[in-house]
Amino acid sequence: METESSSKLEPRTAPQPRVFAGATLELRPVNLPEDAARLWTAAAVDPEVWRFMPCGPFAGVEEYAAFLLDWTGSADVIAFTVWPTGSGECAGTISLMSVRPRDGVAELGNIWYAPAARRTKVNTEACFLLLRYCFEELGYRRMEWKCDARNAPSRRAAERLGFRFEGIFRQHMIVKGENRDTAWFSMLDHEWPAVRAAMAAWLAGDGARPLCVPRG
Repeated sequence: METESSSKLEPRTAPQPRVFAGATLELRPVNLPEDAARLWTAAAVDPEVWRFMPCGPFAGVEEYAAFLLDWTGSADVIAFTVWPTGSGECAGTISLMSVRPRDGVAELGNIWYAPAARRTKVNTEACFLLLRYCFEELGYRRMEWKCDARNAPSRRAAERLGFRFEGIFRQHMIVKGENRDTAWFSMLDHEWPAVRAAMAAWLAGDGARPLCVPRG
């Protein structure tokens, strides 16, 4: 096994909140208090959005706003709202979280979308923009995806996007009074070029064909 060069083992720069513009959407850093109401409206269409999330359901927009204030105040979290191009409406949220610049590691998480954005290009492009930022601009070595092991849609999404399954952390957490076994996935820097090419090709197409990420 090759040893990584010393330059690859140096600390990275922490990601910064900024706008990311894609072909089909824009990611904007969460702006409180305005975005609390927008996200609350998007989530209210389908209360099941909170089923496997560590947070929610919430009693009202004030309670959700309090959560967002705490969430966005975390030192290792940058939260974004997701705005499909031309819609004028917020479709959901995605975060860079568990950020560890010293190790060059971050996680994509706290991801949810209103029903109208599901099974579209929205999640693929949102993840693409943040993966490209972390791998190519910041030089990160590893990106992670974690979810409740029972969350089959999230696990399928991770593998579809090119993350590799690493295993189940049994009795990893207690969430909402229940045990949570956590499924862990990762993507490494040397895997990113092939993933990037596959994702870019799929995003440029009509979306009719499945996203096929090559496996090394």
